[in-house]
Amino acid sequence: MYEIKKQIFLDLTKNQKSALCNYLRALVKKSPDLSSDEIWESFAADERYYLELNCSRFEFLEQLLDDNNFKSDAIKYIKECKKYYDYKEQQKPLREAQKEFERKKRKFLQEVKMSKEPPTKKQLYYYEKLCKKYDIEKRELSSKLEARNEIDKIITEHAPQISKIEYNEQEED
Repeated sequence: MYEIKKQIFLDLTKNQKSALCNYLRALVKKSPDLSSDEIWESFAADERYYLELNCSRFEFLEQLLDDNNFKSDAIKYIKECKKYYDYKEQQKPLREAQKEFERKKRKFLQEVKMSKEPPTKKQLYYYEKLCKKYDIEKRELSSKLEARNEIDKIITEHAPQISKIEYNEQEED
């Protein structure tokens, strides 16, 4: 797509070419189900309409809209954009798998880091309160990871009891 930009719209200025290419690319992205010719026809019809109203975004297209070279360049660019978005859509599962791998890697590295750090005061305090509340014998916690896992274990073991008690109290009311 970037190579074709160098070959098309040679008679336009840099800013005009950039604005036109961005707009055409947005049209392709917005309507991927249309063919290249249909997108061109839609673009040309819209531009003619806006030129008649004297409120076109691309006033420089007034003489170029009916030019065959301009039309062929625009259709080439639209086709390249369609190829680009089709390729991008095909690569989506691969990108998602890569993102998932990166998430797992970050989680693993975070756990490795947590396993080397001592538990925080908040973790120790919360762990002590949970042990006292559920009459569990306290253990010596050596890392943040161990503290987190112990707290999660206590909560998951005793959460069904808590919810059953609260549920029974609600039925009585």
